[in-house]
Amino acid sequence: MIFANLLHNIIGPHRSVGWVVNFWPVLVVSFAGSLAATWLCKKIAIKFGIVDRPDNLVKTHKEPIAYLGGVGILTGLTVGALVGIGCLGKEEFLGPALKWLLGILAGGVIACFVGLTDDIFNMRPRHKFLGQICAAVVLLLVGITPNLHQVADPLGLPLPPALETILSILIVVFFVLGATNSLNLLDGLDGLCAGVTAVITVAMLFLSIHLATWGYSKVGDPVRIIICLCLVGGVCGFLPFNRHPAKIFMGDAGSMLLGFMVASLMLLFAERVPRWWLASIIVFGLPILDTAVALVRRLLNHRPLFVSDRGHIYDQMIDRGMPLKKTVAVCYVLAGIYALIGLVMSQIRTWYAAGVYVLVFVVSGLVIWKKGYLQMEGLRGARRRRV
Repeated sequence: MIFANLLHNIIGPHRSVGWVVNFWPVLVVSFAGSLAATWLCKKIAIKFGIVDRPDNLVKTHKEPIAYLGGVGILTGLTVGALVGIGCLGKEEFLGPALKWLLGILAGGVIACFVGLTDDIFNMRPRHKFLGQICAAVVLLLVGITPNLHQVADPLGLPLPPALETILSILIVVFFVLGATNSLNLLDGLDGLCAGVTAVITVAMLFLSIHLATWGYSKVGDPVRIIICLCLVGGVCGFLPFNRHPAKIFMGDAGSMLLGFMVASLMLLFAERVPRWWLASIIVFGLPILDTAVALVRRLLNHRPLFVSDRGHIYDQMIDRGMPLKKTVAVCYVLAGIYALIGLVMSQIRTWYAAGVYVLVFVVSGLVIWKKGYLQMEGLRGARRRRV
């Protein structure tokens, strides 16, 4: 009976699925644009020596690999978003939707530029953080902020305008910093970050379609769908060049871009009812878990928080003997499990769902601890292979 009710509520009466299908050119154009631009960026990177060189510590690939993959993804995202704006036609909400879309694109350009600068010149962490904060400010300027009254009012908590503004700024900055750096940390194996982002974004697309058919938001619904389709097309156009053995890396330019776009989506889900915001966060569960494990592991082992190491979950899988392709596939499955939990729990009451989410992360943490993923050995945290 529960599952029957869930299925009955998937498609709402406000808009038909056909309204969503009208945006299909966004997916096609973003994929084609990313595919072509990534191929071109690979050629340019090789010609001008913009490559990632192995160091036998963290960067364990055998030969220099072209960078600039993030620029290819950004190109696909941009052309896809422009097509999405065209698909909106002369809708009455075109102005506000256009403002949000252009704001997200502008923030994405800033995030990509900061990452590209780091790829080429190796920026200090604080400079990267400042650049990411600048990208977050763009979201604030175009009005993409969480609706905190939907959280405070049911709890009977006062929320004066000044406090609401301060909290909104802090939350937007936190989400942008968290998501950009989480995906940056996850970008350690061929095809890993792009593939996991694709899984996450497909789940968010399902959430967006569900909300759109129920008429959740006149402005937010089309913006979420367009951004999701752009992201899926962009990363899928990049993946053929990035799957093992990779011919090009996205670099920090790509991982920060993707992190910023996913952060924007999560904030868009915070437009009204909190349960959609919570669902989008759990969908992003694998990058959150990997980042939390990295930070806790470094703290417990008295290592610098912002120095790269080979102690990430996926690194330890490989160092324990799991082949690279299988490791990436396992991470895809894990990302899919978190995404599925978020999708299912989005259909139940907020407080019940929140309890399930806490339980999911507690269980995840216990598994990580029991399996020894909080340990560090050797130089830069690399674990010795067991034979």
